[in-house]
Amino acid sequence: MMREMSAGELKEYLDAATEKPILLDVREAWEFDIARLENAQLIPMRTIPGKLSELDPDQETVVICHHGIRSRQVCRFLENEGFSRLINLSGGVEEWAREVDNQMATY
Repeated sequence: MMREMSAGELKEYLDAATEKPILLDVREAWEFDIARLENAQLIPMRTIPGKLSELDPDQETVVICHHGIRSRQVCRFLENEGFSRLINLSGGVEEWAREVDNQMATY
């Protein structure tokens, strides 16, 4: 079941996690080039269906986009594909830049 986390909640969660989740950024490459979370892996939303074999359905995965809308859609898609440990960054990198890392570029 997908969980939703705000930027602040996710930061606390990542800081405390002993097993780090996959950070899956589903934005476009140009967006990723402007701002990204450290260690995030870019797989644009439109390419996810063809890249399922690169993802582990048993690995906890945080899905990230600009505002949390595309990432929520990807989470729902992945749930239908058998992924069970999903976290949606509800405010996206926009909220991350505002609440967690004010050095991060915004667009």
